[in-house]
Amino acid sequence: MLKEKSIAVKDWIMDNTKIVMPVVLVVCVLITIFVAINANQKEALKKEAEEAAAAIAGQEESASVEGLSTPVYELEENAYPEINNIIKTYYDAQASGDVETIASLNTYLNDIEKIRIQEMSKYIEDYPVLNVYTKPGLDENTYVAYVYSEVKFTDVDQELPGLKTYYIGQDGDGQYFINDGTYDDTVRNYIKEVTLQDDVVDLNNKVVVEYNDLLAEDDELNEYVAYLKEKINEDVGVILAKEETPDAEEAEGEAAEEETEGETEEPGSTDDNIVTTVTMVKATDVVNIRTSDSETADKIDKAQIGQEFKLLEQRGNGWSKVEYNGKDAYIKSEYLETVSEETVVDTGSAEAESTDADSGTVSGTVTVKENVKVRTSASTTADSLGTAYVGEKLDLIMKQADGWTKVKYKGQTAFVKSDYVE
Repeated sequence: MLKEKSIAVKDWIMDNTKIVMPVVLVVCVLITIFVAINANQKEALKKEAEEAAAAIAGQEESASVEGLSTPVYELEENAYPEINNIIKTYYDAQASGDVETIASLNTYLNDIEKIRIQEMSKYIEDYPVLNVYTKPGLDENTYVAYVYSEVKFTDVDQELPGLKTYYIGQDGDGQYFINDGTYDDTVRNYIKEVTLQDDVVDLNNKVVVEYNDLLAEDDELNEYVAYLKEKINEDVGVILAKEETPDAEEAEGEAAEEETEGETEEPGSTDDNIVTTVTMVKATDVVNIRTSDSETADKIDKAQIGQEFKLLEQRGNGWSKVEYNGKDAYIKSEYLETVSEETVVDTGSAEAESTDADSGTVSGTVTVKENVKVRTSASTTADSLGTAYVGEKLDLIMKQADGWTKVKYKGQTAFVKSDYVE
């Protein structure tokens, strides 16, 4: 039966060859097309997968080139009570001048910093606001901490914001400590990369804007900040100079005071010698070095964490003038901290000053380049006669070697810091 059907089909095909052969040909073509399309799809998918893999590899390579290969962790706010406690203890100790407590928490604290902390504490009431932002460190139980603070000074009502970076570690007993500068290059580079991540940059920019806006809006606060920086630097220099003076010379100085019956010397001078302080500072974060004290000024370079500079001037607008490659440059003061201070004695004779200057003869004018206090003598503790404002011209008597300029102000002889006039 099956054989008969096969013969019948064969006979039909032979009788209808003209119809059957084109149909068979079409079917074969369709099968060929289907196979080709399927193969092309597989090849396209394979190519897409290869391109995607190459793109990912390129992104990873790009991140590595830019130094951002460090994992991007979320910036956490007040996430670790133990770290918040150590930061609060640390800042409370700064407000009270308790260098013993600070030294027990901070593995990097030299004698100059101890003096600076004690002098600064005389003007600080407390830190009413402390927020600690953290990201994981390189090792277990270590953190990069960004501490936002608001400091309340004793003499002004407005609180001043700030942001500082610390590397928090843990000792063998499980106690946290602040490693504030003694870490190696590996840790330093890690902190640099973390600090360049978007959320940290945003936090830093927010604080900088807040700080600058406050100083721009509050003339009293702006003047106070400028005065305080100047005063602390001067007081630290005086203390260092005294510490280097032998006991015999101190006794001789006391005898001389008795003979002069109350005549006093200005801070920073000994007889005809001028005592100045050379201050070295280091960068606490990666920060731009600019041609002038403005965020819109041209960038010269980037300071790296731990990089040191000679401090030329701390300005009241939140910038510091430093020496960089033999030239003047500017860095935001909040990203610098003192490393060392050296007292230098200038033995030049006072006879070099002109008699015209001593007699108060005007020899030209100077222009005020930043708001500055005008004082009765060449000292930040002297009485203030008023404030000279940016652009104001003052009659010049003499530019002194001790960093002060003698001027005529409202009909009387007065003094302003030389850094603030030109």
